[in-house]
Amino acid sequence: MQYRSGKHGERLSVLGYGCMRFTRSGSSIDIAKAEKEILEAFNGGVNYYDTAYIYPGSEVTLGEILERNGIREKVYIATKLPQYMISSRQAVDKYFNEELSRLRTDYVDFYLMHHLTDIAQWQRLKDMGILQWIQDRKASGAVRNIGFSYHGNSDNFLKILNDYDWDFCQIQYNYLDENTQAGVIGLKAAAEKGIPVIIMEPLRGGKLVNLLPEAAKQAIKDNPRGWSAAEWGLRWLYNQSEVTVVLSGMNSTEMVQENVRTASEAEAGHFTEDDFAFIEALKKEINAHEKIGCTGCRYCMPCPKGVDIPGIFRSWNTMYTESKFSGRKQYFQSVALTAEPSFASQCIECGKCEKHCPQELPIRQKLKEADKDLRPLPYKIAISVGRKFMMRQAKGRKKVS
Repeated sequence: MQYRSGKHGERLSVLGYGCMRFTRSGSSIDIAKAEKEILEAFNGGVNYYDTAYIYPGSEVTLGEILERNGIREKVYIATKLPQYMISSRQAVDKYFNEELSRLRTDYVDFYLMHHLTDIAQWQRLKDMGILQWIQDRKASGAVRNIGFSYHGNSDNFLKILNDYDWDFCQIQYNYLDENTQAGVIGLKAAAEKGIPVIIMEPLRGGKLVNLLPEAAKQAIKDNPRGWSAAEWGLRWLYNQSEVTVVLSGMNSTEMVQENVRTASEAEAGHFTEDDFAFIEALKKEINAHEKIGCTGCRYCMPCPKGVDIPGIFRSWNTMYTESKFSGRKQYFQSVALTAEPSFASQCIECGKCEKHCPQELPIRQKLKEADKDLRPLPYKIAISVGRKFMMRQAKGRKKVS
């Protein structure tokens, strides 16, 4: 494992563990599986673990695993204040203390103001006294480093970056998002100020692996480098010295092993001109097929009317990156036949989802387009029949029980 420096000399693994996408078993996290994967990562040298208050069950799971295995003091925990839920200084204390309890610790190594999108949100926190709160928590040792995670344009990123003496920041960044959100402008600006940059969505929520067009997948297979799709995405990031830690939402031991190997080999500056040209060719192929830039982060959820926004968009993209049949089959299995209806047609256009979307996608309009593509008349009929059959089966089970 390779390591890069934090602002105060911390030795941070270049691969960080993103704890948002732990495997779930029913409505709960599969803790036994998550524990195997976290320990595989820890034994491979990963020492940075990122979670958040709003990731269901994530903080509790991480805290339990670290405590049970006696490795809390050997790793860095990063978690986040849900600033969008804060209305007072007292609320900051409430959420922070709850996070400490969930994580079974009395301090957080890296604490972030979660999901800032513009300077006004940061100003609102300052008006509530967050600067004094930070000063007090750092003085007591309850918070070791203070930072922010960001989803917005580069102008607002620079304003927030320059408004406070931050210890680190976290941005969405990958070879498709080089010039969106904070982008390379934000990355370089933070690095110039000596502020470590943590990378989220390095593979666009797995899209740069699982939802690549067939031509892109074949090009990767044929490339003499022999790197996997995930490896290309991660190596592109590691090639940049301004990147400190790359978070990966790993949910299999095989994924952990591959990512640890990549993080042990890829050094800043290792890309050749041919490698950069290959990435540009991949981008061109991807952009020619993708219908919407949804990463599946689920910040848009829950929808007040039950619309499965990420599920619908994932299926829609699959129609164009793989095949129409694959996309509609995925939609049929993962959206259409859920116990509670989750169709795009249930949308009442309240706009709540768009307010929380990190990508600033026109969700309401795109849902209409996706629904038209995914549910032509024959599929509507098939879905209707399938749902009626499913409901009859459910009623039959209830009678038996």
